[in-house]
Amino acid sequence: MTKSVWLHELTWPDIADYLKSQDVVMIPIGATEQHGPHTPLLVDTAWASDVSAEVARQHGVLVAPPMHIGWSPHHLGYPGGITFRPETLTQVAVDIGESLLSHGFRKILFVNGNRVANLPPLQIAMAKLRFTTGAYVAIIDTHLIARKEVCEAAGNARDGSHHAGIVETSFMLHKHPELVRTDKIAELPDRPVPEFASGFPMDPPLDQNIAFNQLTAEEFYQRTGGNGAYSNPKPATAEIGRAVFDVTVKRAAEFVAHVKTLKVDCKRCPIPI
Repeated sequence: MTKSVWLHELTWPDIADYLKSQDVVMIPIGATEQHGPHTPLLVDTAWASDVSAEVARQHGVLVAPPMHIGWSPHHLGYPGGITFRPETLTQVAVDIGESLLSHGFRKILFVNGNRVANLPPLQIAMAKLRFTTGAYVAIIDTHLIARKEVCEAAGNARDGSHHAGIVETSFMLHKHPELVRTDKIAELPDRPVPEFASGFPMDPPLDQNIAFNQLTAEEFYQRTGGNGAYSNPKPATAEIGRAVFDVTVKRAAEFVAHVKTLKVDCKRCPIPI
Protein backbone atom coordinates (compact mmCIF):
# COMPACT_ATOMS: atom_id res chain seq x y z
CA MET A 1 0.00 0.00 0.00
CA THR A 2 1.31 3.44 -0.92
CA LYS A 3 2.20 5.54 2.10
CA SER A 4 0.34 8.78 2.70
CA VAL A 5 1.92 12.16 1.88
CA TRP A 6 0.47 13.49 5.15
CA LEU A 7 2.98 13.68 8.00
CA HIS A 8 0.31 13.00 10.65
CA GLU A 9 -0.85 9.81 8.92
CA LEU A 10 2.62 8.24 9.08
CA THR A 11 4.58 6.60 11.87
CA TRP A 12 7.78 8.12 13.19
CA PRO A 13 9.92 5.39 11.52
CA ASP A 14 8.26 6.30 8.20
CA ILE A 15 9.36 9.91 8.68
CA ALA A 16 12.85 8.89 9.78
CA ASP A 17 13.19 6.87 6.57
CA TYR A 18 11.99 9.83 4.51
CA LEU A 19 14.61 12.10 6.08
CA LYS A 20 17.39 9.80 4.92
CA SER A 21 16.85 11.03 1.37
CA GLN A 22 14.56 14.09 1.52
CA ASP A 23 14.40 17.28 3.57
CA VAL A 24 11.38 19.11 2.09
CA VAL A 25 8.12 19.63 3.95
CA MET A 26 5.05 21.61 2.85
CA ILE A 27 2.93 23.35 5.51
CA PRO A 28 -0.60 24.28 4.33
CA ILE A 29 -1.99 27.33 6.10
CA GLY A 30 -5.53 28.47 5.37
CA ALA A 31 -8.24 30.24 7.33
CA THR A 32 -11.66 29.84 8.87
CA GLU A 33 -13.63 32.73 7.42
CA GLN A 34 -16.86 33.30 5.56
CA HIS A 35 -16.95 32.94 1.78
CA GLY A 36 -20.42 34.22 1.01
CA PRO A 37 -23.66 32.26 1.48
CA HIS A 38 -22.66 29.73 -1.18
CA THR A 39 -19.26 28.35 -0.11
CA PRO A 40 -18.04 27.21 3.33
CA LEU A 41 -15.57 28.67 5.77
CA LEU A 42 -13.17 25.93 4.66
CA VAL A 43 -12.27 27.45 1.27
CA ASP A 44 -8.82 28.82 2.09
CA THR A 45 -7.69 25.72 3.95
CA ALA A 46 -8.95 23.57 1.08
CA TRP A 47 -6.83 25.59 -1.37
CA ALA A 48 -3.69 25.08 0.69
CA SER A 49 -4.33 21.43 1.51
CA ASP A 50 -5.44 20.28 -1.93
CA VAL A 51 -2.56 21.97 -3.76
CA SER A 52 -0.03 20.70 -1.21
CA ALA A 53 -1.27 17.12 -1.34
CA GLU A 54 -1.27 16.95 -5.15
CA VAL A 55 2.20 18.47 -5.45
CA ALA A 56 3.48 16.13 -2.73
CA ARG A 57 2.15 13.08 -4.61
CA GLN A 58 3.93 14.22 -7.77
CA HIS A 59 7.28 14.90 -6.11
CA GLY A 60 7.40 12.47 -3.20
CA VAL A 61 7.52 15.07 -0.44
CA LEU A 62 5.62 15.29 2.84
CA VAL A 63 2.87 17.64 3.97
CA ALA A 64 2.39 18.77 7.57
CA PRO A 65 -1.11 18.86 9.10
CA PRO A 66 -3.09 21.78 7.64
CA MET A 67 -3.61 24.83 9.81
CA HIS A 68 -7.21 26.00 9.60
CA ILE A 69 -6.76 29.41 11.21
CA GLY A 70 -5.07 32.41 9.65
CA TRP A 71 -5.35 36.18 9.85
CA SER A 72 -8.98 37.13 9.17
CA PRO A 73 -10.12 39.98 11.48
CA HIS A 74 -11.97 41.75 8.64
CA HIS A 75 -14.32 38.76 8.25
CA LEU A 76 -15.59 38.74 11.82
CA GLY A 77 -18.66 40.71 10.78
CA TYR A 78 -20.05 37.37 9.57
CA PRO A 79 -20.72 34.46 11.95
CA GLY A 80 -18.24 31.63 12.35
CA GLY A 81 -14.97 33.36 11.58
CA ILE A 82 -11.92 32.60 13.69
CA THR A 83 -8.72 34.61 13.51
CA PHE A 84 -5.27 34.68 15.01
CA ARG A 85 -3.63 37.95 15.83
CA PRO A 86 -0.98 38.56 13.14
CA GLU A 87 1.82 38.08 15.65
CA THR A 88 0.20 34.81 16.78
CA LEU A 89 0.12 33.48 13.22
CA THR A 90 3.77 34.46 12.83
CA GLN A 91 4.78 32.70 16.03
CA VAL A 92 2.74 29.56 15.30
CA ALA A 93 4.39 29.31 11.89
CA VAL A 94 7.82 29.75 13.46
CA ASP A 95 7.05 27.10 16.09
CA ILE A 96 5.94 24.61 13.43
CA GLY A 97 9.04 25.32 11.37
CA GLU A 98 11.40 24.97 14.33
CA SER A 99 9.76 21.69 15.34
CA LEU A 100 10.32 20.22 11.89
CA LEU A 101 13.87 21.54 11.65
CA SER A 102 14.72 19.74 14.88
CA HIS A 103 14.15 16.40 13.11
CA GLY A 104 16.25 17.13 10.03
CA PHE A 105 13.88 18.88 7.64
CA ARG A 106 15.83 21.68 5.99
CA LYS A 107 13.43 23.13 3.41
CA ILE A 108 10.21 24.59 4.83
CA LEU A 109 7.50 25.61 2.34
CA PHE A 110 4.49 27.43 3.73
CA VAL A 111 1.56 26.99 1.34
CA ASN A 112 -0.77 29.94 1.85
CA GLY A 113 -4.41 29.37 0.94
CA ASN A 114 -5.73 32.56 2.55
CA ARG A 115 -4.42 34.26 -0.50
CA VAL A 116 -2.49 37.48 0.04
CA ALA A 117 -4.17 38.12 3.45
CA ASN A 118 -1.87 35.74 5.36
CA LEU A 119 1.24 36.95 3.59
CA PRO A 120 2.50 39.69 5.99
CA PRO A 121 2.55 37.43 9.09
CA LEU A 122 3.96 34.51 7.10
CA GLN A 123 6.65 36.64 5.46
CA ILE A 124 7.85 37.64 8.92
CA ALA A 125 7.85 33.98 10.01
CA MET A 126 9.79 33.08 6.87
CA ALA A 127 12.41 35.75 7.60
CA LYS A 128 12.74 34.75 11.27
CA LEU A 129 13.33 31.09 10.41
CA ARG A 130 15.64 31.86 7.51
CA PHE A 131 17.88 34.29 9.36
CA THR A 132 18.01 32.49 12.71
CA THR A 133 18.54 28.93 11.43
CA GLY A 134 19.93 29.11 7.90
CA ALA A 135 17.21 26.75 6.65
CA TYR A 136 15.59 27.36 3.28
CA VAL A 137 12.12 28.81 3.87
CA ALA A 138 9.65 30.01 1.24
CA ILE A 139 5.96 30.74 0.71
CA ILE A 140 3.78 29.36 -2.08
CA ASP A 141 0.69 31.54 -2.36
CA THR A 142 -2.04 29.60 -4.14
CA HIS A 143 -2.95 32.55 -6.33
CA LEU A 144 0.33 34.32 -6.89
CA ILE A 145 2.28 31.16 -7.82
CA ALA A 146 0.31 31.07 -11.09
CA ARG A 147 -1.22 34.52 -11.16
CA LYS A 148 -1.24 35.06 -14.92
CA GLU A 149 -2.70 31.65 -15.75
CA VAL A 150 -5.33 31.78 -12.99
CA CYS A 151 -6.53 35.16 -14.24
CA GLU A 152 -6.71 33.87 -17.81
CA ALA A 153 -8.73 30.82 -16.70
CA ALA A 154 -11.26 33.18 -15.12
CA GLY A 155 -11.56 35.23 -18.31
CA ASN A 156 -9.41 38.06 -16.98
CA ALA A 157 -12.45 39.38 -15.17
CA ARG A 158 -11.72 42.35 -12.96
CA ASP A 159 -11.75 41.10 -9.35
CA GLY A 160 -12.42 37.54 -10.54
CA SER A 161 -10.00 36.33 -7.87
CA HIS A 162 -11.52 38.49 -5.18
CA HIS A 163 -13.19 36.99 -2.15
CA ALA A 164 -15.72 34.22 -2.96
CA GLY A 165 -15.83 35.26 -6.62
CA ILE A 166 -15.29 33.34 -9.85
CA VAL A 167 -11.96 31.72 -9.00
CA GLU A 168 -12.70 30.58 -5.46
CA THR A 169 -16.22 29.43 -6.29
CA SER A 170 -15.01 27.55 -9.37
CA PHE A 171 -12.28 25.86 -7.34
CA MET A 172 -14.86 24.61 -4.84
CA LEU A 173 -17.21 23.45 -7.60
CA HIS A 174 -14.32 21.38 -8.95
CA LYS A 175 -12.77 20.01 -5.76
CA HIS A 176 -15.58 20.09 -3.18
CA PRO A 177 -18.91 20.37 -5.01
CA GLU A 178 -20.78 18.74 -2.13
CA LEU A 179 -19.99 21.80 0.01
CA VAL A 180 -21.23 24.40 -2.48
CA ARG A 181 -24.76 25.79 -2.13
CA THR A 182 -25.40 26.39 -5.82
CA ASP A 183 -28.87 27.72 -5.00
CA LYS A 184 -27.18 30.55 -3.09
CA ILE A 185 -24.85 31.71 -5.88
CA ALA A 186 -26.17 35.19 -6.54
CA GLU A 187 -25.50 37.56 -9.43
CA LEU A 188 -23.66 40.46 -7.82
CA PRO A 189 -23.05 43.91 -9.31
CA ASP A 190 -19.57 45.11 -10.18
CA ARG A 191 -17.89 46.74 -7.22
CA PRO A 192 -16.62 50.26 -7.87
CA VAL A 193 -12.85 50.41 -8.14
CA PRO A 194 -11.54 52.74 -5.42
CA GLU A 195 -9.08 55.47 -6.29
CA PHE A 196 -6.60 53.83 -3.93
CA ALA A 197 -7.05 50.07 -3.54
CA SER A 198 -7.03 48.81 0.04
CA GLY A 199 -5.20 45.64 -0.90
CA PHE A 200 -3.04 44.08 -3.56
CA PRO A 201 -4.99 43.85 -6.87
CA MET A 202 -4.67 40.30 -8.17
CA ASP A 203 -6.52 40.49 -11.49
CA PRO A 204 -5.91 42.50 -14.65
CA PRO A 205 -6.27 45.23 -15.61
CA LEU A 206 -3.67 46.19 -13.03
CA ASP A 207 -4.49 49.88 -13.10
CA GLN A 208 -5.32 50.46 -9.45
CA ASN A 209 -3.26 52.74 -7.25
CA ILE A 210 -2.40 51.10 -3.94
CA ALA A 211 -2.28 52.61 -0.48
CA PHE A 212 -2.32 49.70 1.95
CA ASN A 213 -4.94 50.01 4.66
CA GLN A 214 -6.86 47.54 6.77
CA LEU A 215 -10.62 47.18 6.50
CA THR A 216 -12.46 46.59 9.75
CA ALA A 217 -15.03 43.82 10.03
CA GLU A 218 -17.80 46.42 9.81
CA GLU A 219 -16.28 48.05 6.73
CA PHE A 220 -15.86 44.70 4.98
CA TYR A 221 -19.45 43.78 5.83
CA GLN A 222 -20.69 47.05 4.35
CA ARG A 223 -18.48 46.72 1.27
CA THR A 224 -19.84 43.23 0.58
CA GLY A 225 -23.44 44.30 1.17
CA GLY A 226 -24.23 41.67 3.79
CA ASN A 227 -23.53 38.89 1.28
CA GLY A 228 -19.87 38.23 2.05
CA ALA A 229 -18.72 37.75 -1.54
CA TYR A 230 -16.66 40.64 -2.83
CA SER A 231 -17.03 39.88 -6.52
CA ASN A 232 -19.61 38.18 -8.70
CA PRO A 233 -19.50 34.34 -8.36
CA LYS A 234 -22.25 33.69 -10.90
CA PRO A 235 -19.95 32.86 -13.87
CA ALA A 236 -18.13 30.19 -11.82
CA THR A 237 -17.98 26.66 -13.22
CA ALA A 238 -16.29 23.39 -12.28
CA GLU A 239 -14.42 23.57 -15.59
CA ILE A 240 -12.87 26.91 -14.64
CA GLY A 241 -12.08 25.40 -11.26
CA ARG A 242 -10.27 22.47 -12.84
CA ALA A 243 -8.18 24.79 -15.01
CA VAL A 244 -7.33 27.02 -12.04
CA PHE A 245 -6.41 24.08 -9.81
CA ASP A 246 -4.34 22.32 -12.48
CA VAL A 247 -2.24 25.36 -13.33
CA THR A 248 -1.73 26.21 -9.66
CA VAL A 249 -0.50 22.67 -9.00
CA LYS A 250 1.70 22.79 -12.10
CA ARG A 251 3.48 25.99 -11.08
CA ALA A 252 3.76 24.96 -7.44
CA ALA A 253 5.19 21.60 -8.52
CA GLU A 254 7.78 23.36 -10.68
CA PHE A 255 8.85 25.39 -7.68
CA VAL A 256 9.06 22.33 -5.43
CA ALA A 257 11.14 20.54 -8.05
CA HIS A 258 13.53 23.50 -7.97
CA VAL A 259 13.67 23.53 -4.17
CA LYS A 260 14.56 19.84 -4.08
CA THR A 261 17.74 20.60 -6.03
CA LEU A 262 18.99 23.23 -3.58
CA LYS A 263 21.89 22.55 -1.25
CA VAL A 264 21.17 23.96 2.19
CA ASP A 265 23.95 24.58 4.68
CA CYS A 266 21.92 24.70 7.86
CA LYS A 267 24.67 25.05 10.47
CA ARG A 268 22.41 26.93 12.86
CA CYS A 269 19.51 24.45 12.60
CA PRO A 270 18.65 22.47 15.73
CA ILE A 271 20.47 19.15 16.00
CA PRO A 272 18.33 16.37 14.46
CA ILE A 273 16.73 14.01 16.97
